[in-house]
Amino acid sequence: MSKLSRTRPRAAGAACTAAVLALLVPACSDDGGSGGDKGDSTADLSAQEISDRAKQELLDAESVHLTLTDKGRDVDKDDPAEMDLRLDRDGNCTGTLSFGANGGTAELVKQGDKVWMKPDEAFWKSQVPRGQGAAAAELFKDRYVHGTTKNPMLKGLSEVCDLKELQDDVSDDAGSDDDAKDLRKGAVTTVDGTRVIPLTGKDDDGKDTTLYVAAEGKPYLVRATEKGDGTDRTTTLTDYDKPVPTKTPSAKDSVDVSKLEEQLREV
Repeated sequence: MSKLSRTRPRAAGAACTAAVLALLVPACSDDGGSGGDKGDSTADLSAQEISDRAKQELLDAESVHLTLTDKGRDVDKDDPAEMDLRLDRDGNCTGTLSFGANGGTAELVKQGDKVWMKPDEAFWKSQVPRGQGAAAAELFKDRYVHGTTKNPMLKGLSEVCDLKELQDDVSDDAGSDDDAKDLRKGAVTTVDGTRVIPLTGKDDDGKDTTLYVAAEGKPYLVRATEKGDGTDRTTTLTDYDKPVPTKTPSAKDSVDVSKLEEQLREV
């Protein structure tokens, strides 16, 4: 059904998220101004070594809890302004996506090729064209639209669920000298109660970037920020290798996507 297929967000911000995670691929570093604590094994490493180890931990992760906030001036109704997702390498996920310019919010659950999506009223009105959104919001209020990744809209929204795809994006960028980013190591600080080492630099577009890598235990990337020229994006990563919840919405709380398509044809 062509009307519904046009509601596809831009891969639900998968490219946006990958761009932030790709900050982990500097080809060179400047370790001047090291502020690490002596005796802290990770903090004693160079900025390049810390970045390399954090990148490897991300590439090895089986799952992760990812939150993203994008306050950039160009975020529109097809772009995620906020994401809160638990996702894994098998493409399973659960969480919420909130879109810019009052594009609404959608709860998302994906297990294998099965997808459940529960949009709010603002999402329906923003994403479904020619006034049909209000009718869809009323017809399917507080219920999940259920289908598979064969449906264009559900596929487009759920592409963000694939951690492996994001890892591949990071890995593919890693070998290019053209993407070199100078990183400078700062003093150990804390992010949400976790001791971290900040690595600061600029990306290829000249925006200021900071990677916050765990100073103790495994050198996980905890947070990445990108700011400048209308960009203000923060990604936080926690719960590495913690399984994605497997609970799916009940049948009584779900409606098949074919029913949605049928109802919209009648509006």
